[in-house]
Amino acid sequence: MVGAEAQVAVIGGGVVGCAVAHALARRGVGALLLEADDELASGASGANSGVLHTGFDSPPGELETHLILRAAALREELLDELAVPVWRCGALLEPRSSDERAAVARLAENARANGVAAALGADGSLSVPDESVTDPVAFTRALAAAAGAGGARIRLGALVTRLASAAGGVTIELDSGERLYVSAAVNCAGLHADELARSAGDDLVEVYPRKGEFLVFAQQQPVLDQILLPVPSALGKGVLVFPTVDRRAIIAGPTAREREDKRDRAVETDAAELILERARHVYPALSQLEPLGAYAGLRPAGRGANYVIEHSRALPRLIHVAAIRSTGLSASPAIGEHVLGMLARAGAIAPGPARALPTPAPAPASDAPEARTEAWWERAARRSGESARGCESGSPPGAA
Repeated sequence: MVGAEAQVAVIGGGVVGCAVAHALARRGVGALLLEADDELASGASGANSGVLHTGFDSPPGELETHLILRAAALREELLDELAVPVWRCGALLEPRSSDERAAVARLAENARANGVAAALGADGSLSVPDESVTDPVAFTRALAAAAGAGGARIRLGALVTRLASAAGGVTIELDSGERLYVSAAVNCAGLHADELARSAGDDLVEVYPRKGEFLVFAQQQPVLDQILLPVPSALGKGVLVFPTVDRRAIIAGPTAREREDKRDRAVETDAAELILERARHVYPALSQLEPLGAYAGLRPAGRGANYVIEHSRALPRLIHVAAIRSTGLSASPAIGEHVLGMLARAGAIAPGPARALPTPAPAPASDAPEARTEAWWERAARRSGESARGCESGSPPGAA
């Protein structure tokens, strides 16, 4: 498209949008990342658990499972390249009844079907050695930084209000009134992906917020050094307990509440009641601890759909990436690769060979307490608190 602002605009600065921008930059495709907020990972990505899943329990054959498994193969090299902190601590499921023992045995078979390493113990427990934890905000920012170093441009505070057809591409309208012209666009707008799709003339799956709340505890001796997974039941996957990558905290959760307000990230008053009993079942040592804090994330769930990655029916050079639930952190590198392939097959881009992207050096470390940066889980708790105060004052959560 002659005079285009960029080859591809990626709308949304969460981990999925940043992974798509990174995949494009890695193949020499000019990308423009547009994020409505004033910082990256401000939505679901910033309030994720930070657990990197292997896909051992994912249903075989589904797109989500395929992408999680593919991402596991991509991630080792990528994490080293990005210098993102990761703790390969592994995960454990311990059954406490005959029904749970049978459920764990089925998970072991599922892991085998997916080609994921998992060991079933004589006591019925299941060890998944390749499950790990990371800093989801650092991961998101590192993807964006590497994409930027590879030529992508990043614009914060750029709220996209409408997508429309343009000769040989897509017109993007911002809330400021500015119009941008790009050869192709990718809608990674998370909770607002359905609204953005409607602005383009598409009837995409409805996206609603599924609130997931977590409690945070200080690490104690002996240190919890692995992810403790509940045995899933007909009621859901349950509450997990896991250490943070910085070794400073233990987190328990999440809840799973179907909500309508896409702005309300407040932790609800009964969150501790919903989490604690189930968390202590998995990790009895929590009975001796009091929570340091709590946070909530709004996962972009789809009505009757999951992992909707498809071409627009209204705009030939637009791809929607919607209803990517919490496993999006784990699957994001493969989602980026998948979307790049879709754009290439549609003739929207001509990607070059893969190349390593330079990553800006991290800031020098300091042991001074005042120099310690806010941990991702502290940031998530702060933002949940701000949302709660906004609700109490009658202002929209996040409003000034």
